[in-house]
Amino acid sequence: MGRVIVVGSVNVDLVGVVDRLPAPGETVIGARFETHHGGKGGNAAVAAARLGASVAFVGAVGADPFGAEARAALEREGIDVSGLVELADQPTGVALILVDGAGENVIAVAGGANAALTSVQVRTAVKRLELTAADVVLVGHEIRTGATHEALRLGRNAKATTILNPAPADGLPAQTLALADVLTPNRGELDVLAGPGVPAARARQLVKRADRKEPKRSALVSLGPEGALLVTGGKATTIKAPAVEAVDAVGAGDTLNGALAAALAAGLDLETAARRAVVAAALAVTRAGAREGMPTEKELEAAMRRAARR
Repeated sequence: MGRVIVVGSVNVDLVGVVDRLPAPGETVIGARFETHHGGKGGNAAVAAARLGASVAFVGAVGADPFGAEARAALEREGIDVSGLVELADQPTGVALILVDGAGENVIAVAGGANAALTSVQVRTAVKRLELTAADVVLVGHEIRTGATHEALRLGRNAKATTILNPAPADGLPAQTLALADVLTPNRGELDVLAGPGVPAARARQLVKRADRKEPKRSALVSLGPEGALLVTGGKATTIKAPAVEAVDAVGAGDTLNGALAAALAAGLDLETAARRAVVAAALAVTRAGAREGMPTEKELEAAMRRAARR
């Protein structure tokens, strides 16, 4: 069984819960304010740890109270934070989130320390972890593109399985995409990376573009309540999500990525891992908060059994 090494962002989420999302220039009265821990990298690390994976996190926080809280929150989940760099000249990243009554959300991120993390700092932290071929390296793009590229390169050099969550998708060069064994865009990110069109065709195009020399490159495209589309070896498989009552969609994609990485690190094949990831993401939207809704291993196993009976 391998480890999950997550390289990416960690934030403090400042959340306003509203009846409906405001239009541009509109003020909506009656929001409820909440504070949560977040960042796509930190969230995915927590999701993987909740599902029983051995997880290490590489990222950056500021030398401020939010940074100390972010570090402590990861440690409480049993995550190795020896690769979490503290930057004295940067604030900890903050996400400003609005969530409506249907669970839809809009998010603005002030990257802070996340945007200052360098490829050299990533290289130092990852090398200390002594990657093996059994490990899974999950990398996000809420950090510098160079840092994202370096994390994937190190994973590839160690023959570990590499996953790239291309969020945001802007600014990712082909040579960085080519370092990922599995690409995990959502529908909007797929539009950015491969252009408009039928999702299956665009995902095939994205996989082919990632590295023409390696046709086994795969993509798992998140489709929200519809589930996901897995494209591997030229085959496209639709994975349906179980029907749930959505409360808060924040963190669903991060849960999918963390669950996928945890399953692959446990030695499961990609399609089985993808099916588990889709169910885990569906469970995550049933509770408020990016991390608060993430399922435990016991909860996921119970949901998988229910799904198998349908």
